Amino acid sequence: MRGMITDEYGVGIGWRPEIAGFVADLPGLRFVEVVAESLHHPAKHLPEGLRELRGRGVAVVPHGVRLGLGGADPVDPARVRHLAECAAALGSPMVSEHVAFVRAAGVEVGHLLPVPRTRDGLAAMVDNVHRTQAELPVPLALEPVAALFDWPDAELDEADFLTELLDRTGALLLLDIANVYANARNRGGDPLDLLDRLPLERVAYVHVAGGAEHDGRYHDTHTDPVPAEVIDLVAQLCARCRPPALMLERDGHYPPADQLRAELDAIARAAGRPAVTA
Repeated sequence: MRGMITDEYGVGIGWRPEIAGFVADLPGLRFVEVVAESLHHPAKHLPEGLRELRGRGVAVVPHGVRLGLGGADPVDPARVRHLAECAAALGSPMVSEHVAFVRAAGVEVGHLLPVPRTRDGLAAMVDNVHRTQAELPVPLALEPVAALFDWPDAELDEADFLTELLDRTGALLLLDIANVYANARNRGGDPLDLLDRLPLERVAYVHVAGGAEHDGRYHDTHTDPVPAEVIDLVAQLCARCRPPALMLERDGHYPPADQLRAELDAIARAAGRPAVTA
């Protein structure tokens, strides 16, 4: 399917300036992801590290965090244009954003909040996805977030909401396997139940990240090691579908290079992929 980061891309990593040197030294790296909002005037001023990766043929995917596709208001055209500019400047095969809202009535909440799983909430998100897709030069993938709470009066469960959203928009699915684990743990469910009901044939690529428990809730932190349970879910996912490309997310509190390499190798082993570290 057009835009997918297929299995030939293996295991990637989120590109961050703090670890740009580490990323540049990964010999088997085929793709990275960059937070779109961290790029300013991408057509003129790409970071040197990203330019070097592009020169090596590494695919770079812009990942938006501020668009607010799940809000009741129409998406900001300027934010959509920025995503499109990032994709064009990087020669990206696709862009990604979240199934979330981040502002209401002009107030920024500073977090990726879950979308109410109502028919009205679904309709609003479908409209915003369509508005966004109309301006993008490449396909769009949607990432369900880790939710610390669910809104009341839901009319659809998560699997039905996501499946209908993808069906009505034609978007791809950016599956964060760590979010699957976090949501199942916080809701008291089985993460495999969700995997078995999602349209896995639409998975564009997969996030893998760490987290930690605080006050009885599991938080998707991106600053802690990837737990063994999430690595196990990677293997379960790859047993259920054509193994997709996978990507390690780390945002702050970066461990020593040997620990980062060990996490990448653990993901590659679970997915039956070649290591990118050698």
